[in-house]
Order: sequence, then C-alpha cells, then structure tokens
Amino acid sequence: MKHTDIAELLGTPEKFYGREVTVCGWVRNLRDSSNVRFLAVNDGTSLASIQIVIDKTRLAPEAYEAANSVGCSLMAKGRAVIPGGGREKIEVSADSLTLLGACPADEYPIQPKRHTLEFLRTLPHLRVRTNIFGAMLRVRSELSAAIHKYFGDRGYVYIHTPIITGSDCEGAGEMFRVTTQPWDAAYDTAEVYFAEDFFGRRAGLTVSGQLEGEVAALAMGKIYTFGPTFRAEYSFTPRHAAEFWQVEPEVAFAELEDIIEIAEEMIKFIIRHVMERCPAELEFFNKFVQRGLVEKLSDVVNNKFDVITYTDAVEILKKSERKFNYPIEWGLDLQTEHERYIAEEVCGRPVFITHYPKQIKAFYMKQNPDGKTVAATDLLVPGVGEIIGCSEREADYEKLIAAMTERNMRIEEYKHYLDLRRFGSVPHSGFGLGLERMLMYITGIENIRDVVLYPRTAKDLK
Repeated sequence: MKHTDIAELLGTPEKFYGREVTVCGWVRNLRDSSNVRFLAVNDGTSLASIQIVIDKTRLAPEAYEAANSVGCSLMAKGRAVIPGGGREKIEVSADSLTLLGACPADEYPIQPKRHTLEFLRTLPHLRVRTNIFGAMLRVRSELSAAIHKYFGDRGYVYIHTPIITGSDCEGAGEMFRVTTQPWDAAYDTAEVYFAEDFFGRRAGLTVSGQLEGEVAALAMGKIYTFGPTFRAEYSFTPRHAAEFWQVEPEVAFAELEDIIEIAEEMIKFIIRHVMERCPAELEFFNKFVQRGLVEKLSDVVNNKFDVITYTDAVEILKKSERKFNYPIEWGLDLQTEHERYIAEEVCGRPVFITHYPKQIKAFYMKQNPDGKTVAATDLLVPGVGEIIGCSEREADYEKLIAAMTERNMRIEEYKHYLDLRRFGSVPHSGFGLGLERMLMYITGIENIRDVVLYPRTAKDLK
C-alpha cells in the first residue's frame, strides 16, 4: 500500500505541509477527549512517533472507533499540518482511518510505560516495538553498514567463510556438533559414529572464520569476514551468548603494531559513523540508559587509545587496593573485573593489553623471542571489558606444530592451515570484533541479551 515513512515526515516536515498524506503504523499511545482523539503512531522508521489527530465532530464514530487500543495497526489518511503546540513540527489531521490489525487492549503486554529489560526478554516477539529496542536495532544496522564501509573503502575483500567446519579455531572444544545421526545412534567407537555421519567425520558450527580467513589473506592480501559464529559455552554472564556476530579482518604483511593501528582506526570510524547517522537514538540512550554516553563516544573518537603490556597490567592490579573476586598472578587470564578496572579506573578509555603469556592464548599466535609471551593484544573498553581479540599469527611451521602438540590438537585436521606455513608464508595479523559487544559499548546497554533480536544462551531458545 502506498504510504509515506514517518521518518520522512518528521525529517522534512516543510515538504508535506498542507498535502494529503498516508501513514501506516502501530499505535504507541492514545489520548481521548469528548471531541478529539490523539494517536501516537510509529512505523519503525524513526525513534519518534507521529501524532494522528481525529476530530470526532467531523468523522463518524464508525470511522475511528476501531482504532481504539495501544498495539493495533492502522492506515491513516489526512492532511499534514503544523501542530498547535508540542515538540514535533508536523502532525496528521485524519480524514479516514483503516484498521489493519486489531489488538485487544486488555491482553497486549507492551503498554505506554517503562518496562524492565528483564520483563521484555520474556517477550522477544513484541519488545522490538519499544523505543529502546527499535533504537538498538537501527544502531545495529548502521554499525554493520559502517563495518562494511570501513573495509570496503580500504580495499579489503569480503570473504564468506564456512559456518559448518571440521576445525575448532580456538582449540577449546566449545563447538556445537552438526550431525544427521538419530538421537539413539549406537556405535562402539566415536570413529565409527562419525564415519557414518553426513560428512564422514566430526563437524561443528564455527567459532571463528579466522583459519579460513588466513587462507584467503595469504592470496588476496587484505580480507575480512563478517557473519554469525557459535560457542557452546555454559556461561550466564551479561557478555556471553551462544550465537553472536563477528567481524574478522586478516592482513598479510602486517605485524602486531600494524594490526593494532588498524583496529583503533576502525573502532573510531564505526563510532563516528553511528554518531553521524543515529543522533536521536544516541541521545535516547544517553538520557535513559547511560548518562554521559555521547560524551564518552566523543572522547573515544578524538583521543589516542592506551597501550600497556599484560605484565604491567598485572602489576597495576596487584598494587591496587581493590579486592577482586579472582586471583591476580602472572600467567593467569584477566577476568572481566580486572579488565574493567584497567579500562575504567586506570585508563578511563579504551586500552590495548599486549604480550599475554602463551599458555593462556590460542595456538596460532606468534611466539615472542622471550619464549613466554605471544604477540597478542585484547582491546578493553570501559563498561564492557574485552571487545577485540587480536594477534600476529605464528608464521613458523615448526613453532606452530609445537604449539598444537602441546595442546593435544588433532594435527591432521589442520593440514591445509599448516601448508600455509610451508608454501610462501608471510607475517600476517588479524583480529575479531564481537558485533554485540561493540553495540553494548555504543548504546550503553549492559546485557548482550538485549542487543540481539532473539538471544541464544544456555537453556534459552525462544
């Protein structure tokens, strides 16, 4: 049906004054008096709704009585006019209303009031009609577009890596199994079980497109992947989900310092893009979710990120007077509470932690000359913790074999990956940025379950 987007009416009202317009949307709010009914209608194209004014003295009751509840959908035709008061610059004086979808007022759970995010998680199919989720999804869309623009404008090739894979990139065994075997399949050994399966071997959903991305980078030079990844990790923290989106650039002839520079430039670019494209949404988040959000984002794009080593970070944590729940010793991984302390209270801005102990990082990371650390870095940001995992990749065949052997990995499953070190290996680096964590940082939303349309977490599959 022909209609005008509400975003266009609100964005350029002077184009429509005095003209006949058609608006479609859902009723967000309703105010009634003896002579006039006011409907706040939203079609999802903007944060703000448009007001539809019904003059009861001019329209017959049957023309407007059907549109009498929050949640119903309708089509309104009428003249665009300048409101008598209020913040908006345009409203529609209705000549006719067509009910598109009724909504029983006594059953509809999303009422014009503030609901908790915990309550809204029980209604994933309806929560998208609230301001916070509409704003989040528009920001998510622009954030995704900014990622593609950053890499596309710089000559990176967009690569689609497999979602079904036979290799566990992180080597942590947290993959979802992909199988066509019946639930009661009985075999004497795992080898026989997998031999009878669809692929004839163990298969799972990818935890990362990195390994295949390296294959492409060592031919194309600069590539990036951007898609869903999966991790069967029983974690119930606000930062973890079983299904999440990652962008993973891989760059040939780049060492650790080079990829850190790329990561910082990209973060600033995508934040700046969202600030330019979604000012109303960010002001909403600034007002209702995280005070000072816009100022925080402005500081990020206008200031240099900090860089400190893991060893220095451990010393800072040990010398602090803060009592942490998890121990702090060289060789232990940093926990979220440690990361947030460093990012929020020590640096007050994004910070790269570099040169982690090799035993707590993945097998593919380049071993430093000290024999104890690897050329790796995590980018920590206030309010979230880690959002980027980054490293220079090990280009030495023998060192890579040794790292895999130490971890009892199935070396035969990584033959193609190892061949890259035999046939024209070069220094190369890359990183993974979790889209949802970046979105949490940009919006101030603190739980990953609230930046996904349908979150996938342990014991929750709505």
